[in-house]
Amino acid sequence: MMPVPNIRLAIVGLGKIARDQHLGAIAATDGIDLVAVASRNASLENIHCFPDIDALLASDVDVDAVSLCTPPQGRFEQARAALMAGKHVMLEKPPGATIAEVFALEALARKQGVSLFATWHSREAAAVEPARRLLAERRIQSVEVEWKEDVRHWHPGQAWIWEPGGLGVFDPGINALSIVTRIMPESFHLVSSELSFPANRAAPIAADLEFQTASGTPIKAAFDWRQTGPQTWDIRVSTQEGDVVLTHGGSRLIVNGEAQIVEEDREYRSLYKHFVDLVSSKRSDTDFSPLVHVADAFMLGRRNVVESFED
Repeated sequence: MMPVPNIRLAIVGLGKIARDQHLGAIAATDGIDLVAVASRNASLENIHCFPDIDALLASDVDVDAVSLCTPPQGRFEQARAALMAGKHVMLEKPPGATIAEVFALEALARKQGVSLFATWHSREAAAVEPARRLLAERRIQSVEVEWKEDVRHWHPGQAWIWEPGGLGVFDPGINALSIVTRIMPESFHLVSSELSFPANRAAPIAADLEFQTASGTPIKAAFDWRQTGPQTWDIRVSTQEGDVVLTHGGSRLIVNGEAQIVEEDREYRSLYKHFVDLVSSKRSDTDFSPLVHVADAFMLGRRNVVESFED
């Protein structure tokens, strides 16, 4: 049997997330090779570099797939161009700026016969799948989410996050929602939303949300970008059999007060391994439910204006 050639990948957008996470994960993943980069302001040695995706697709560099690491605003046209060119596409979270556009991309990928992967890196944290299996066998009473961090530390100078479509505090908050939508045995919907906006920004700096499952189980989520000192990424699920707690963004699991899982970060390596599998089997993975919950939060949100924000 002839060996399967590696997927020839291009990254579009060589910013902080690409350098911090994607490059190392690609290098550590079998079956995929980085062959090109499209970025307005950055380049890599010994890699074909282009100013934008149009120049990349018009070139004679052979590319099988594209990983889009650009901000969600404007990403639709980039993804559409890649899909129309017959390329498989991997989307950094959030998958898009609107609900309608991501469903349009899903339909286009199906029509073109290529793979589309809407990634949620926090779902690949070590404790997520064990928690999901555990909660399937327990009687859940309530869920509380605390996702609080310092925006100045994690997103310095990233003005796009504060613009329409940039999601504001939901940029990290959607990570929590991606975990909760994965581990809960039943669906849930938003019942109230309170959003706090800096006076000089178009996206929220904090959000307090209340959800309810189909059977009436309450879920509360508090997202805040103003937390200094220790950062908080916790999900506490109270059950009749005791508490199930995911901490450190889902990498650690505590069951009934006892630590079960403590592991290193392998989220993006898992994403790229899954992408290789999707492309090899000609499948897509497009769960947009976390983005749907964010859109609902904006739709139902009661808006408060807080202090101005300067990065």
